[in-house]
Amino acid sequence: MMGVERINVLIPIRRRLIMKFTRNDATNQRIERITNHHIIVGIDIAKDVHAAQITDFRGRTLTSRHLSFTNTKEGFEKLFHWFREASAKHNKSSFLVGMEPTGHYWHNLADWLLEQGIEVVLVNPVTTHRNKENRDNSPSKNDPKDALVIADVVSRGYYTDYSPQQPVFQCIKAMMSTREYWSGQSTSLGNRIVRWIDLYFP
Repeated sequence: MMGVERINVLIPIRRRLIMKFTRNDATNQRIERITNHHIIVGIDIAKDVHAAQITDFRGRTLTSRHLSFTNTKEGFEKLFHWFREASAKHNKSSFLVGMEPTGHYWHNLADWLLEQGIEVVLVNPVTTHRNKENRDNSPSKNDPKDALVIADVVSRGYYTDYSPQQPVFQCIKAMMSTREYWSGQSTSLGNRIVRWIDLYFP
């Protein structure tokens, strides 16, 4: 029986080790995709105005200032010309654009970049948050810094590839998010009404 119990303990440990090595292999493969010919564009997504920073595959900043651009086609074109100019200046020929999938504000930009033949990857916001102190030993938040952190995270292989969904699935996701929001608002309002009743009609 002791032997069986020992095996039952060792099997989960072995599975965790296999999963860990598998994740490491996948991360290494993503890192190896990024070469000296790449520029990495990190974008901090917002509702109206996004912020972007450019680094090389080692995380070195290639521009003196960040770029702010609107969440419109004109803004997307401004971004496109900006990193194309930076790539020409630094003799780079490949692009990798990383962003957080924040709400629904990133969809139009990501799809537009794909239409231009630009590779787009997504970064987990939790990973970005954990790596903010790496740049300046401060957890403070600002859009240019967040864009730089996103580029750093991409250069270390912590990203997933983005492939656009069919429009019907995007609509379903948007409706689910809207329903979740209004359900939360309804619950909050109901709790406030109960509180008012308890206060004024004890």
